[in-house]
Amino acid sequence: MKYTCYGHSCFAVEIKGKKILFDPFITHNELAQKVDIHAITADYIFVSHGHEDHTADLVDLAKRTNATVVSNYEIVTWAGKQGIEKLHPMNTGGKWKFDFGTVKCVVAQHSSSLPDGTYGGNPMGFIFMTEEGNFYYAGDTALTLDMELVPAITTLDFAVLPIGDNFTMGIEDAIAAAELIECDKIIGVHYNTFGYVKIDADAAVQQFEDAGLDLLLPEIGSTIEV
Repeated sequence: MKYTCYGHSCFAVEIKGKKILFDPFITHNELAQKVDIHAITADYIFVSHGHEDHTADLVDLAKRTNATVVSNYEIVTWAGKQGIEKLHPMNTGGKWKFDFGTVKCVVAQHSSSLPDGTYGGNPMGFIFMTEEGNFYYAGDTALTLDMELVPAITTLDFAVLPIGDNFTMGIEDAIAAAELIECDKIIGVHYNTFGYVKIDADAAVQQFEDAGLDLLLPEIGSTIEV
């Protein structure tokens, strides 16, 4: 499976020829200025919650690419009012079989409001179960014992976890989360974008290694195989 990093918590995966984008925040991210947002294509855009650092480019990208926006009911309703036509509402605990595989929505412990102050519903994480591999995107979340349920749902090939601390899990809690979800390959997101989430990347990789885990921190704009 191809994983492309666009900075902060924005990334894309390609599954069965479908391009799936997550939490689009690019043009407002100074670290992602080399990313040509006009070159990004998407069949689906998944949104974990409503905060601006996850939705800033949602409307423009969804309209240009004609992607289907998948999120909770409140965010999808808001997106429809912005003129986005292809929408799929979900909510925590639900699952749906898409043309690339099955997605189950799970709990994320965070907050959620949209850039204009509109109520953003409950934040979520997503578990993807596909013929090309299974992964968990936690969204913005605290460490929570709900993560113990993930291995009962599927066996993960990798997980995408926030590691920047302050607003989400930090390194120590992300290591604990990796153990709860029984996954030893972790891609870190939500770090170094601005002052509150600065980390020592080399030290973080070492802490994961000391715990017997592999932490991947791909460069913005790069694509890796996972």
